[in-house]
Amino acid sequence: MSQQQRSRGLADQVVVVIGASSGMGFETARRVRAEGGQVVMVGRNEERLERAAAQLKPLSSAAFDATDTDRVRAFFRDLPHPVDHVLSTAGAPSYAPLAEMDIDRTGRHFGERLAMTLSIAKYGRDKVRPGGTLLFIGGTGGRRPGVGLTAIAALTAALPALTANLALELAPVRVNLIAAGFVDTPLSATLLGSHLDERREELRATLPIRRVVGPGDVAELALHLMRNEAMTGATYDIDGGQQLL
Repeated sequence: MSQQQRSRGLADQVVVVIGASSGMGFETARRVRAEGGQVVMVGRNEERLERAAAQLKPLSSAAFDATDTDRVRAFFRDLPHPVDHVLSTAGAPSYAPLAEMDIDRTGRHFGERLAMTLSIAKYGRDKVRPGGTLLFIGGTGGRRPGVGLTAIAALTAALPALTANLALELAPVRVNLIAAGFVDTPLSATLLGSHLDERREELRATLPIRRVVGPGDVAELALHLMRNEAMTGATYDIDGGQQLL
């Protein structure tokens, strides 16, 4: 792709968004469409995905659980065309103190999250054009030790190392990681329940940016990483300064 083509942004490019039904994935897909790009939308819940697809008019959509590596392989194998970028927002954090931890379930969660990332990389690489990017969403919350953060801290540490190594293995396809703090999404609402408003107010009062990070903030960073072909193998934090507190 020439410099002139890159200057057009994402117009005429194709982006696969895994986790496109809501939150960061949906907002990224929406912004790609607004720039004239095309999207392929993937989500776990068929009903939610259909509602989201009705708004964005994607090239296609597919409902499956991205932790099912056989489905991931079949999805990329059956794509009828190459794509420019793949974004995966799939995966939820796992919090539990050791005394209350279900070891088998935690082990499955950890293994499934790593296997999902590896399967998207392995089976998606041949569908992504050179210079395009595989882009994953991780987090920053597990960087500071705390009770109940044992599993998520290990995963938080693993994903940047995985990203850097994949960037070498998959070159010239680029691989990057967005590490987000609290983002005001439907998933956050599910995790916090009745404590959501309290958390929002706390962040508005304490974050250096004096507001809560939203899906649009993450989507804007995702689009920047898609556009800028000099960026690969790195982790990009977006938490409104939460780590500084």
